[in-house]
Amino acid sequence: MTRRTWSRYPRRTFYLFVSPWVAGFLLLTAAPLVYAFTVSLTNFDGSSPRWRWVGFRNYTELFSDHDAWAALLRTIGYTAIVVPLSVAGSLGLAVLLNRRLKAVGLWRTIVYLPSVVPVVATAITWKLVLNRDAGILNAILSFTGLDAVTWLVDPMAFYALIILTLWGVGGGMVITLAALQDVPSELEDAARVDGAGRWKVFRHVTVPMISPVLYFQVVTGVIATLQIVVQPLLLAETNGISGVGSVPQSTHLYMVQVWQEFFLNNRFGYGSAMLWVFFLIILAFTLLVQRSSRWWVHYEVNSDADR
Repeated sequence: MTRRTWSRYPRRTFYLFVSPWVAGFLLLTAAPLVYAFTVSLTNFDGSSPRWRWVGFRNYTELFSDHDAWAALLRTIGYTAIVVPLSVAGSLGLAVLLNRRLKAVGLWRTIVYLPSVVPVVATAITWKLVLNRDAGILNAILSFTGLDAVTWLVDPMAFYALIILTLWGVGGGMVITLAALQDVPSELEDAARVDGAGRWKVFRHVTVPMISPVLYFQVVTGVIATLQIVVQPLLLAETNGISGVGSVPQSTHLYMVQVWQEFFLNNRFGYGSAMLWVFFLIILAFTLLVQRSSRWWVHYEVNSDADR
């Protein structure tokens, strides 16, 4: 039996294999980014051919737009609440469902199912549940003798949005559960032999071992939560193009403001400028989380920076 010798592929083979990704990146990512930045330097309204170059006037106006900055602060506050609750909820459910329970597979499926429901269906369902007059939640409150709550208007609309967001915590639970099952049981057993209690084993052994997964959830959670827009719009009292005005003040987040500039005010140039500034803000938050990871994320193999 002859042994097959290794041969070097020609360079064009490499370019042939990477060409679909390169073409997709250029056409679907790079080109839209360049186009959006170009539009942000104009007064384009989305339909009229009469538009002109305004330079950085949209950016200058944005920095003095109090409504946009107020919406940004609300978005940051919403993110600061939802992301920790989502990560903690995912971790708690994963720890609970990592035990040897009866029908544990069924319970895992039940917890995970809400995360695969489309966001539009989820928002509409919760809007029906939270309806003041016909919602099942207020029906339960009335049955227990409590007054009905107007969940979809201020100030309760903000908490309703948080409840809606946390409804899909099962997706993070599955990822965290996989990480927990990958933790070597020998390490936990060794900690118990040394006298560590259940809480100390969890805090000093389990959590550091799954910290890269928690870091992944924090990063993706921050990016996704900052960009939330569909849920606030659909939870509003009225929907459609004319319904954005009914979005409660507490849930009028930054992307809702962007949506309003695009589709209500027809200010595509100004909206594009808002998106570009928001892109830089999200990038800054991501880098901040990545920078902080050196103090709380532990890898099995040390990075070159730590050597």
